[in-house]
Amino acid sequence: MLQPHLVSLSSAVPRFDLDQEEVASRAGAIFAPMVSDFQRLTPVYRNAEIEHRHSCVPIDWYTDQHSFAERNALFLDHATALLAEAARKALDQAGLQPHDIDMLMTICSSGIATPSLDARVMQRLDFRPDVQRLPIFGLGCAGGVLGLSRAAALARAMPDARVMLLAVELCGLTFRQQDRSKSNIIATALFGDGAAAAIVSCRPEHAGGPAIGASAEHTWPDSLGVMGWDVLDDGLKVVFSGSIPDLVRNDLRPVVDGFLARQGLGLDDIAGYVCHPGGAKVIDALEACFGLPPRAMTEARDVLRGHGNMSSVTVLFVLKETLKRGAHGRHLLTALGPGFTAAMLLMDLP
Repeated sequence: MLQPHLVSLSSAVPRFDLDQEEVASRAGAIFAPMVSDFQRLTPVYRNAEIEHRHSCVPIDWYTDQHSFAERNALFLDHATALLAEAARKALDQAGLQPHDIDMLMTICSSGIATPSLDARVMQRLDFRPDVQRLPIFGLGCAGGVLGLSRAAALARAMPDARVMLLAVELCGLTFRQQDRSKSNIIATALFGDGAAAAIVSCRPEHAGGPAIGASAEHTWPDSLGVMGWDVLDDGLKVVFSGSIPDLVRNDLRPVVDGFLARQGLGLDDIAGYVCHPGGAKVIDALEACFGLPPRAMTEARDVLRGHGNMSSVTVLFVLKETLKRGAHGRHLLTALGPGFTAAMLLMDLP
């Protein structure tokens, strides 16, 4: 079988920094007057184990009400700019030019773009007019792992091609000030903005990079309400269940074991884990699921601490940090997203 490799991986974040203590203070000013039990929820800002996040808008923006049209206009401008920045970095890292890319695949679930974001990035970078485009919407937090999986499959199908994966999420723009739900309040403690770009190829000259192996996904029945968006007049209303850590702790391991068994492997064959850090409790549950010591997932915790939950983008930040720290051997990438779906991918790091 043709072997896809990760040629390069880059990231980009917007310029505004959100300090968690200030976020907690602002959230209190907004929610305390209208949410009777808000004080009971305030520990979430500390327990999230997040210190900073990045935002495409200043913190004052969040204290006002905004229409869906206004949010999406901001999304289009900032998502395109961040993707262009990440794409330039990935190209420079690989020593390539935009015209060397044969396919652009875009992952995003936090805004609406038609023409799609890849077409908009083409107006900023000199990609060939005949580059193939594949925008994918709705994978949520699973999008980073599934995006790499799809990019690898496309590279296998087109052995001479270079596939660029673009992922961007501006989760902060979905905040709705008048939403008093627990999910919305928790989201203010978790969500951040960011983008990533990766180049994947089976071309022989790229054979030295991390090798992308087998992948799989598992969607549990009757689980549509676990995670996602409700589309309302003023924007996207966040939906996620408090049961997610328990689902990870109790239901993920058999799925992962089955995936590995189909490859003739077990957890003993895994040298390390690259997991989407949905939140501190989710990381705790992942460590328990895989039989790891508490706080063993240092890269996932570091990314969560400095960037928050950027949905699909976050696991790519964790992978970048893992590579930066010189990890070697077979690694398992996992993420959970709307569906409710587990995404799994094996990668051999040189």
